[in-house]
Amino acid sequence: MSMQRHVPVLLNEVVDALAPRAGGRYLDGTFGAGGYTTAMLDRADCEVIAIDRDPDAIAAGRALAERYAPRLRLIEGRFGDMADLLSAEGVEDVDGVTLDLGVSSMQFDRAERGFSFRNSGPLDMRMEKNGPSAADLVNTAEEADLADIFWRYGEERKSRRVAHAIVERRREQKIETTGELAEIVRRAVGPSARDESDPATRAFQALRIAVNDELGELERGLAAAQSVLAPGGRLAVVSFHSLEDRAVKDFVRARSGRTPSPSRHAPPRGEEQAATLRDLSRKPVLPSDAEIAANPRSRSARLRVAERLEGGRA
Repeated sequence: MSMQRHVPVLLNEVVDALAPRAGGRYLDGTFGAGGYTTAMLDRADCEVIAIDRDPDAIAAGRALAERYAPRLRLIEGRFGDMADLLSAEGVEDVDGVTLDLGVSSMQFDRAERGFSFRNSGPLDMRMEKNGPSAADLVNTAEEADLADIFWRYGEERKSRRVAHAIVERRREQKIETTGELAEIVRRAVGPSARDESDPATRAFQALRIAVNDELGELERGLAAAQSVLAPGGRLAVVSFHSLEDRAVKDFVRARSGRTPSPSRHAPPRGEEQAATLRDLSRKPVLPSDAEIAANPRSRSARLRVAERLEGGRA
């Protein structure tokens, strides 16, 4: 697998936000092809600990680890477990954490990983290459559960129709490839003059999120990131769809003491939790027109940045 195929999104903005310094220690929770890691190591004489749940990414990153030895350490695992993973390495805290959410270009571009319908491949979608696959979910889940997945994680307006079409097809034969599933979804959803993306896009996103528990992992990862950040340490998170961005925004808002009251007429909720983070991007940082033109996949990217306050590791 080539380490050169992935183009990191908002690269300069992420590295500027983390502001790596000589002697500092930083965590890249979604190593991928090592774009952010490399940029941080090149920016300053610092150390980076990089985590990825995909064994292919770790294997492909070994050459990079050798090039930057001893300043780069690679760990196979989930970023939601970063506190335990760092503790096992004898690391108590870090000066910055970055997360680049969702699927990487290397995963997306390889048909055999089953993330994309652009080139038909096995219906897999497992980042860790173990556990139940998308095919398992599609072929065994109840129709109502499938509809809920497509609605909740893909915001698919025709979720019930898509789920019904899948159940009808699997009664005839097992659905095994991304191409088969994409065609079923396209027929169920139908064309839309308002939607420029392929009609199957939302359903595939929803399945991928469900298979990999991406929103649960994000929730755990955000809490873990705050717990491992040293005072003044920065958290920089790049998301690619509204569900992720909303989760990051709500987390930072709550931890910075800006959680809105449910109603101005509601009774006081008691003592407010002390702020543990400072929100450094009240509005998300967006890619420039030039970046979008050079890398169309960046068009939906959103970067949010926060800084850990003194004494806040809850």
